[in-house]
Amino acid sequence: MTEMVYGSAPVHAGEPVLPKWWRTVDKWTLSCILMLFGVGILLGLAASPPLAERNGHAAFYYVKKQAFFGGMAIISMFIVSMMDPKTVRRFAVLGFVAAFVALAMLPFFGTDFGKGATRWYSLGFGSIQPSEFLKPGFVVASAWMMAAAQDLNGPPGRLWSFALTVAIVLMLSMQPDFGQSALILFGWGVMYFVAGAPMLILVAIAGLVVLGGTFAYSNSEHFARRIDGFLNPEIDPTTQIGYATNAIQSGGFFGVGVGEGQVKWSLPDAHTDFIIAVAAEEYGLVLVLVIIGLYATIVVRSLTRLMRERDTFIRLAGTGLACMFGVQAMINMGVAVRLLPAKGMTLPFVSYGGSSLIATGIAVGMLLAFTRTRPQGEIGDILKGRGRL
Repeated sequence: MTEMVYGSAPVHAGEPVLPKWWRTVDKWTLSCILMLFGVGILLGLAASPPLAERNGHAAFYYVKKQAFFGGMAIISMFIVSMMDPKTVRRFAVLGFVAAFVALAMLPFFGTDFGKGATRWYSLGFGSIQPSEFLKPGFVVASAWMMAAAQDLNGPPGRLWSFALTVAIVLMLSMQPDFGQSALILFGWGVMYFVAGAPMLILVAIAGLVVLGGTFAYSNSEHFARRIDGFLNPEIDPTTQIGYATNAIQSGGFFGVGVGEGQVKWSLPDAHTDFIIAVAAEEYGLVLVLVIIGLYATIVVRSLTRLMRERDTFIRLAGTGLACMFGVQAMINMGVAVRLLPAKGMTLPFVSYGGSSLIATGIAVGMLLAFTRTRPQGEIGDILKGRGRL
């Protein structure tokens, strides 16, 4: 009777984990992620040797570290993607609590590595950035609260998730890290919208964001300097934005050639925040369009599969993860072409960075787990009245 009502696919009892995972995972999304990682290694070979030389390391020191952390990210992605949604939720909530505590303790035990923003814990052999690991856990925890609020006599989950969002944004703003703050707000706003939020409330929240930005501009020299630099019609050619702009312009359609780019010798963050400038200069617009296409495919494929999902929690969490992944990529590339103020945000799976790579691997693993094919009827069957006796 259940299969007649919901159109469930037969479940293969005792099916091994790997065959079941391969049969149900979105192979297009998985392929695009692996290709992005490959592009990141390729660009790391081009962008990181000048930095390694300046710091007295072997030429491919940072490439090897990126391959190591990237390998850990891919392994984490595979492991998480094999979990069922309930296990992912438990794992994510526990991780979120740990990351939230670590973020709260940053003002006391964190370091800024001379960059003017206390975002990291120094571990001696490396560093860790709690905000990177906070994002996927925050999305899942907020989605859980919002989904619970739709149950009969459920808790005020939307209010709780909003209070949590405000607390996180305040802590991130104190570092200061306005880029991650904006990403957290965006992720929560998308989930709140999908959960059926009234437009009036969304407009009111947007107004609060504008007021918050105005306050930050008036009271934060770091924030004001970046906004003023973005609004200034003249680009200082000796700044990071100036170097990146010139590199993108000189790359043209096919680039100046592999290894022939010059921006990597001038930009201190050529292997992280401005990796797309290296891609545009050496490989041209062609590679940039390929990278954009890979990100777009991941987001569109994920959202398409989530549209058919009947479970509210899975639909909200998956949408939040997919949109945050895509918007982070847009912000990174938007900064490089001066469409957005400088944010200090990495390009997912492409930029160098241990915390970013591993956290992104976990986040995408959750997304793959949420978008796996499950024995259920599609939500469209309910809306169209199909599948009934």
